[in-house]
Amino acid sequence: MKDKHLTYAESGVDIEKEETTIQALTKGMTYRREGLGAPLTGIGHYAGLIDFGEYALALATDGVGSKVLIANEMKRWNTVGIDCIAMNVNDLLAIGAEPVSFVDYLALEKHDEEFAAQIGEGLRKGAEISRMSIVGGETATLPDIIKGFDLAGTCLGMVRKEDIITGENVRLGDAIVGIPAAGVHSNGYTLVRNIIEQSSYSYQDAFPLDTSTTIGDELLIPTRIYMEVLDVIRECDVHGLAHITGSGLLKLKRVTELGFDFHDPIEPNAIFKFLQEEGNVDDLEMYRTFNMGMGFVIILPPEQAEKAAEMTGGKVVGRIVESGIKVSNLVIV
Repeated sequence: MKDKHLTYAESGVDIEKEETTIQALTKGMTYRREGLGAPLTGIGHYAGLIDFGEYALALATDGVGSKVLIANEMKRWNTVGIDCIAMNVNDLLAIGAEPVSFVDYLALEKHDEEFAAQIGEGLRKGAEISRMSIVGGETATLPDIIKGFDLAGTCLGMVRKEDIITGENVRLGDAIVGIPAAGVHSNGYTLVRNIIEQSSYSYQDAFPLDTSTTIGDELLIPTRIYMEVLDVIRECDVHGLAHITGSGLLKLKRVTELGFDFHDPIEPNAIFKFLQEEGNVDDLEMYRTFNMGMGFVIILPPEQAEKAAEMTGGKVVGRIVESGIKVSNLVIV
């Protein structure tokens, strides 16, 4: 198996085709409300913003993805609720908005009280970390459609209009502060599962790089929720923010047309080294699929970078350049 280089596309998720599907889906969405509730951003940033007087309301929606299949394999579901909330909240933070409330959508093949209690445990913990309320949701029993379960949700946030951060203020020479990821978070799991399932390992096996845990438990480490970013926004002149999710560092193109030079990147978590070796995945594919140890990015003036790094447990990883995305000597785009 190691003679073959596994890729995200060959595993079933083609990022380029996904983009064309999104374009086809959204090209007819031309109606725009006027006045209170009018959109302040176009479709395609991390979160959508609408006019609400002196404030903008921010909306994001996302799910856990195929990580739920590993939860099923491990019969442990008490962390995926954190993932669901994290993927939404972090997208709000990437535009400068504070999360306020959340609604979830749980689609089931069949009902199980212990399973439901564990899902609720994760949602509760994620909401507590995010300092927001879960105000409702929907549970649907769909045995003809769902095999297992799917968990998604929508998050509402708010931000003063003058404090919205879209990336338009990013400048050449700005510093880039990277904040560590807890692990794989909630993206790229179609490739992750392909790697494990074609290897000699099972999810219940000890993780070779840390035998105190299993491969499955390592992969179920929940997505980090980056609430400390709000403190940085209050104390520093933040020019841009990015949540590193699906498509890896390619997500940075949402923030600015300028380039990113990561000359001192964060060391990837051990799980990425394991997956890369087992799947014989090349460096470029890894950085175009996973967060590779850096789950969030803050862009700000160089003189404020060390302060932001200290506040978040991150470090200065690079600077803004004219074009491209590069990690050390690896050209991402």
